[in-house]
Amino acid sequence: MRAVASLFALGLVMALLHRATASGSLEARATLALGFLLLAAHLGGDLARRARLPRITGYLLVGFAVGPAWLGLVRRDEVEALRFFGDAAIALLALAAGAEFPAVLAAPGRAALLRLTTGAVALPFAVVTLVVASVTPWLPLTVHRSFGDGVAAALVVGTLAAASSSTITMALVGELEAPGPFARGLLGVAVTQDLVVLLLFALGLALAKAATSAGALNLAAAAMAVEALAGSLILGAALGFALGRYLRLLARHTAVMLLATAFVTVEVARLARLESVLIALAAGFALQTSAPTEQQRLRRELGRSWVLVQVVGFALAGAALRLGVLAELWPWALLLVGLRVVSLRYGLRWAGRDARVPVALTRDGWLGLLSQGGVALTLAQLARRAFPQWGVSLETLMVAMIGVHQLAGPIGLHRALVRTDEIREGTPDAASAASGEARVVPARESLP
Repeated sequence: MRAVASLFALGLVMALLHRATASGSLEARATLALGFLLLAAHLGGDLARRARLPRITGYLLVGFAVGPAWLGLVRRDEVEALRFFGDAAIALLALAAGAEFPAVLAAPGRAALLRLTTGAVALPFAVVTLVVASVTPWLPLTVHRSFGDGVAAALVVGTLAAASSSTITMALVGELEAPGPFARGLLGVAVTQDLVVLLLFALGLALAKAATSAGALNLAAAAMAVEALAGSLILGAALGFALGRYLRLLARHTAVMLLATAFVTVEVARLARLESVLIALAAGFALQTSAPTEQQRLRRELGRSWVLVQVVGFALAGAALRLGVLAELWPWALLLVGLRVVSLRYGLRWAGRDARVPVALTRDGWLGLLSQGGVALTLAQLARRAFPQWGVSLETLMVAMIGVHQLAGPIGLHRALVRTDEIREGTPDAASAASGEARVVPARESLP
């Protein structure tokens, strides 16, 4: 009750300040909003933990509640002004997730990982693509379009349905201190999904060129989208190698270097119109490959600020959620969510027919792969630019679907970890945060 009362009192104070600062400068209002979000989200995380939910869910829900979509205590222009810091926090999580991938590739369970990834990508992609293509005469964004345009839209929607969120998975695994085989296996599958979905998206744009009507596909924008994906991965690899070399020469100030890496990643991505999440994923992979000792130093430093990174990243992500579009598109969004959940579950069951795939991942892995964000949102934005005639409607539908998964995904992963006994119900998952212990998953084998 004390946390609820504190949250209520904090909201009242912010409501008064919200009125008093209405005519203030954007910089001052954004600073106030950031401080309020940090405090409110921290209290929300405590409430979520007491309700036996992951803290991330509390951060997202509080951010959404006080954001422009609901109570409006944080204005939309303030959320946009703070987007840089939110992107930087997510980039740090992506850096940590990318660093896990070399261990996944070196593990003896590569065949199981490949089969799990195939099931998690192929069946959701195929099912959602076929269903969307079959309902194009009634789907709002393609109702007045040619069948070829509907096929192109179906390919894009199917590709996004095949994506999971390695950053949310990484954040929750670190929060719950559950680096067991199930958690590491899920993280490996989620990172691999990110890479496979990028290839699927590029292939889908190539197929859309042949299927769409004249003017439906902006070839220049489509080419720029593919170049942005490739450029982000190349730049990220270069950044990871450079960071490894620099850390070898500089034994101190690791925290400053970590913060600078996040800020540089986001700013370079903005200026070059690249994707910060992909840059950070590739940088983490390159850093772990070229300088594993230095990566361990960076991981330990990140572990000391793990909770702060989560609060900043997911509170701002919650404030930016646009679930209002569900008012118009909720039947279609729920259809896509249902198709993705069912096909993901049966895709992993198919993967479990191979004796090398762990039973726990076959049975409960689908719960841990529900989350979406990061890469899926990036692809939705690229699709909007590639299809100028109906890309806005397509992005709106995709953002609605991603928003539902963003909220439900952490709860599903938490439940999966409970069912596999990698955490216990009601575990004080962030107890070590105050003591500064590193809580990032160690780079070990992802599958037995």
